[in-house]
Amino acid sequence: MSPAAPAYRRLSVEERRSQLLEAALGLFAHRAPEDVSLDDVAEAAGVSRPLVYRYFPGGKQQLYEAALRSAADELEQCFDEPLDGPLLTRLSRALDRYLAFVDEHDAGFSALLQGGSVVETSRTTAIVDGVRRAAAEHILRHLGVGDPGLRLRMTVRMWITAVEAASLIWLDEGKQPPVAELRDWLVEQFVAVLSVTANRDPETAALVTALGGWLTLVP
Repeated sequence: MSPAAPAYRRLSVEERRSQLLEAALGLFAHRAPEDVSLDDVAEAAGVSRPLVYRYFPGGKQQLYEAALRSAADELEQCFDEPLDGPLLTRLSRALDRYLAFVDEHDAGFSALLQGGSVVETSRTTAIVDGVRRAAAEHILRHLGVGDPGLRLRMTVRMWITAVEAASLIWLDEGKQPPVAELRDWLVEQFVAVLSVTANRDPETAALVTALGGWLTLVP
């Protein structure tokens, strides 16, 4: 006698949509978006191609943007750290989550964040830029600055860009140096860029002075 087939459970609209997005993210995590077809997503999710179209009538572009938005939401949450404990410890925990996302999505990290010529639009660019802006807002909140001046804003956003670039290079270099070393190095760079800006910007200089021991690197 053949084994009984597993019981079928009809998924809700949200559950089915989440299933398709998870399948798409799994594919985008290891392949460039232009190399992923709707047939690939349907096969990965164990559904038919028409069902994918039912949930994403805009085709691959709509599916990609939805998957990118899902990934962006997760990346934004990486920097949503409680305002408790030493500042650099908080930053380290946020980077741990960010780098864990990079590690999990591996070669597809660049595809998820930067897209490709086939799928990149003003909307996808806005989604990615939103991640960077949200990260900057979280960091400025931890610095206790409600209305930062130009140089401080630029410093924080330049550091976030450096984190993203370092993550991409880290993947290209076979995930070397070890992730904990990369995290500590990025934290040290954050302290360094604040110190450099403080030499030119009175607002940042006052902030560094006010933070005092909060910016001390713990061995």
